Amino acid sequence: MTRLPSISERLMRALLLWALLWGAVLAGAAWLAVRHEVDELLDDTLQAAAEGLVLPLRDIGEAAAEAPAAADAPADAATAGAAPSGRYVWQLVAYKGGARVLRKSSRAPAVPLRATPSAGFSDIADWRVFGMSVGQGGRMLYVAQTRDERIEAQLEVALALALAGLPMGLLGLLWLRGQMRHELQPLQALSARLALLDPLGAPAQGQTLGAASRAELQPVHAAIDALAARLARRVAHERAFTAHAAHALRTPLAGIDAQLAVALRESPPALQARLQRVRAAAGRLQRVVAALLALFRSGAELQRQTVDLAALLARLPVAGLTVEVQDHPSLAADADLLSAALLNLLDNALRHGASAVTISMPQAGVLRVHDDGPGIDKAKRQALQAAIDAEEYEGHTGLGLMLADLVARAHGGGLTLPVAEHGFVAELRLSAA
Repeated sequence: MTRLPSISERLMRALLLWALLWGAVLAGAAWLAVRHEVDELLDDTLQAAAEGLVLPLRDIGEAAAEAPAAADAPADAATAGAAPSGRYVWQLVAYKGGARVLRKSSRAPAVPLRATPSAGFSDIADWRVFGMSVGQGGRMLYVAQTRDERIEAQLEVALALALAGLPMGLLGLLWLRGQMRHELQPLQALSARLALLDPLGAPAQGQTLGAASRAELQPVHAAIDALAARLARRVAHERAFTAHAAHALRTPLAGIDAQLAVALRESPPALQARLQRVRAAAGRLQRVVAALLALFRSGAELQRQTVDLAALLARLPVAGLTVEVQDHPSLAADADLLSAALLNLLDNALRHGASAVTISMPQAGVLRVHDDGPGIDKAKRQALQAAIDAEEYEGHTGLGLMLADLVARAHGGGLTLPVAEHGFVAELRLSAA
């Protein structure tokens, strides 16, 4: 059977999903903000570097500036103090007679970063470039940073934020989980009280839910208490009816049987067969009435006593059926309920073609009824057992098996239909007193 998730599990999943979605939104917003701020910071760094270089480069004489710079030549004394780096580079580019590099850092490209003069920020290939005019003559200073360096800086900041926020997020989830469990405790307490609630118990035992621990649960408590009260009243009315019906129905039926017995002795032979069928029908009616009354009593308090099976069955004759009791066992049970269950099982056996029934106790508390009828096939037996186990009697079992199962359940057990090589077997499992 598939296990249904509990309310706490479903709420935890919903909370986790909400937290993940909200965390993703916050992470996206934080990433955009961090990326924007890091870009601004790095751009400010490029601009500050350009402003720091433009004054020394502006003082370079025109003749020196017009002389081509050797490849990877170091800057003059004013700019040669920086350590070489491939992440940040600069170029001094002249555009008279075509673009050419006049001065550059050791790791800067040999070709101009910009083919035409361009001031301010721009993006080219794998560089972020800031350009600034240097003196007269159309010279431009370009300070550039690699794209990889900018991405690395952004990822480092984002990772730092994530590592800082993750513990707080986990602590928040743990706190929310604890709060949720705390808020669900009244529901768990209600479930425990419902498991112990017996609306048919004595009023002195306090069989009501009473006041709720939370205001929102009070309507639930009130509705359950009202339902339990209606159920108790209805069962009380049914028990009162069965108590009166037992006297109102059994006495006339017993009188009919007695009168038919006298009529059989005094009637001519031509009428005896017909009277015998009438008496058999009356006996059948008596058993049906006893079964119906037992159905109403199956949920009532048991009147356990030591029952001698042989003596009990001697009082339950079924015409046309031979009943054998092995070892003359006895057991603790409600004699009236057990009589009704056995009568119906014997009547079932007779109606399905059996001529003999053996009753035994293979183990303590288990009563086996085995007839010599045609029995049923495996599929039918499994379907009957499934219906009995699920208490889905309507449309699946007859009155006999239904009553036998209800009587067994009233004793704390149940009805099973074991595999039999021949005939049909029903076992009533009755728990100990």
